[in-house]
Amino acid sequence: MANIKSQIKRIRTSERQTERNKPVRSALKTYINKVRTSAAAGDKDATKEALAQAVKALDSAVSKGVIHVNNAANKKSALTKLYNSLA
Repeated sequence: MANIKSQIKRIRTSERQTERNKPVRSALKTYINKVRTSAAAGDKDATKEALAQAVKALDSAVSKGVIHVNNAANKKSALTKLYNSLA
């Protein structure tokens, strides 16, 4: 445990932020997995709907500061590429 007062406060803050970010990260993983499973099944309509939800969730996570902008952009790009390959 830290001895410095400011570091003790910082640890508490970090723990609160981690708890706040966990459900957002978990939801992101769920949406991304939905896109991948529907793409693996070959269902283009379901994949399109799941992709829209995933993109919305990624943008929301970026606005909350949970993930970095470029991280979301990379994920959106990969998922869109997956969707486009279903043609």
